[in-house]
Amino acid sequence: MNLITAEHLTHSYTERKLFDDASFSLNEQEKVGIIGINGTGKSTLLKILAGREEPDEGTVIMGRNLRIGYLPQNPVFPESFDALTAALPLADDISGSPMDYEADAKSMLTKLGITQLNQNITELSGGQRKRIALVRTLLTPSDILILDEPTNHLDSAMAEWLETFLKNTKSALIMITHDRYFLDSVVNRIVEIDKGKLYSYSCNYLGYLERKAQREEIEMATERKRQSLLRVEIAWMQRGARARSTKQKAHIARYEALRDTAAPVRDSSVEMASVSSRLGKTTVELEHITKSYGDRTLIHDFSYIFLRDDRIGIIGPNGCGKSTLMKIIAGSVEPDSGTVTIGQTVKIGYFSQENEALDENMRVIDYVRSGAEYIRQPDGSLITASAMLERFLFPGDMQYALIKKLSGGEKRRLYLLRILMEAPNVLFLDEPTNDLDIATLTILEDYLDHFDGIVAVVSHDRYFLDRVVRRIFSYEEDGRLVQYEGGYTDYLHACEAKNTAADGHTNNSVSKAPSEAETAKTVNRNNWKDGQTKKKKMTYQEQKDFETIEDDIAAIEEHLDAIDTEMTRAASDFVQLAKLSEEKEKLSQELEQKMDRWMYLEELAQELGIDKN
Repeated sequence: MNLITAEHLTHSYTERKLFDDASFSLNEQEKVGIIGINGTGKSTLLKILAGREEPDEGTVIMGRNLRIGYLPQNPVFPESFDALTAALPLADDISGSPMDYEADAKSMLTKLGITQLNQNITELSGGQRKRIALVRTLLTPSDILILDEPTNHLDSAMAEWLETFLKNTKSALIMITHDRYFLDSVVNRIVEIDKGKLYSYSCNYLGYLERKAQREEIEMATERKRQSLLRVEIAWMQRGARARSTKQKAHIARYEALRDTAAPVRDSSVEMASVSSRLGKTTVELEHITKSYGDRTLIHDFSYIFLRDDRIGIIGPNGCGKSTLMKIIAGSVEPDSGTVTIGQTVKIGYFSQENEALDENMRVIDYVRSGAEYIRQPDGSLITASAMLERFLFPGDMQYALIKKLSGGEKRRLYLLRILMEAPNVLFLDEPTNDLDIATLTILEDYLDHFDGIVAVVSHDRYFLDRVVRRIFSYEEDGRLVQYEGGYTDYLHACEAKNTAADGHTNNSVSKAPSEAETAKTVNRNNWKDGQTKKKKMTYQEQKDFETIEDDIAAIEEHLDAIDTEMTRAASDFVQLAKLSEEKEKLSQELEQKMDRWMYLEELAQELGIDKN
């Protein structure tokens, strides 16, 4: 059953056209993730669908008596409300009394880290208010949940709880989030806003990536064909076409149609050449750092010496002291005891949660120039502040706009650019994934891969942590930070192993059975390693695979390249294209299995001292 149908939407914000004759529909129990570059109108689309804003043109048709639960990006409450009152559904949205929901509200607030239920709403942080608004939205009976960035300000445990809630709800869902693991787990349709149009993909985030690539391949193949035909037509016109006969007139009309067809526009992407200052021998050294507020110890006797290429993730529940540790290192907060030693060549770039350095009354270009007029790239060339803004998707007309006219995500992108313009060699990133679109996150991850310096990240984004960091510090009891090697998934496995060992030590007769999901993760990660850690030599099959697997991988990759070529040729043959796509998917899975096998064999060979040559 169709719940919402939006047709011919056209809408502008200031001078920017967000939607150009765009359409959208939602059916019962669909779970839709809205994605797109910051500033393309994601939040505006949600407001239109929730009935909070009218489009310039177009219609939105909703089912009769449809109940909508809407979570805005920045919720507002009456100043007289306390936390519990703010979390209860509004009387106009329910048939009974708001107090009927008090027990459920208290339970949800506790899960989301809100324990001072009588605290006035004005005393709470923006993140706390967002979580309270989330509770109110989830408690309000709804046929459709419309959620704008519900995962912002949630730690990993909270995000997993919300993930389970949304997967199990019978309400249809429209959601903006940049949490890629969350999208993969919850949604069954992705809608991308791209250049004023809406593109729908009936799949999760990983499926969307593949299908978007196929769509773009088809568009570019069609464009190559158009350009080829256009060259022929131009040559005919240059030979002296005369519009005297009907046939010639049709030929000229065909040429003009080819000439006037707009070429597909490739997405702009944030380009960030890795720029940093030289880092000397002494980096950042922490010795016996302790910090308390009142009776609560946030950091207890923490020592660490940062290595030159460290990639550190700092995790823990909201309010545990992660940002405080960052501020101590950056010098804006003093520890109660202990010392922080900063090397003479260290140049810290601190990307805070609050966009503290943003003066919203400044022009975009002036704000960036206040960091540097230009920066020197690794190849020695200079690039101006204006050119860097272009690379960060701020074209010339936006560069002279006031910062306060930018979207939340655009402000975060601008703030990040301002920090990078100073060419730091130590980057401290406090919740960098909040409000940044997925395209920018992907490029930021690539930038950090090539960054010549130290990176320390406070983040609840599981995908980002897995992608970027190689060591985790986890806040555990009484302000103690415990070190784990690897990314976030490695940290989870280490915790599972620790809990299993503790359970077995406490009661050998009782063992904790892993969940189906945990078992699947472990099998996928170790499918070539199980039971092999103490081997003294390879089996016959392993030796045979070890000798041939690189050739097997190369052959599959060549086959995939050939399929890509065939897909380009068959751009207009959708039956053939579907067959090729299916073959490509099977080969891609086979390649992934071969790569896992190759990694296992390489590690085994190294352990056994075997040299392939």
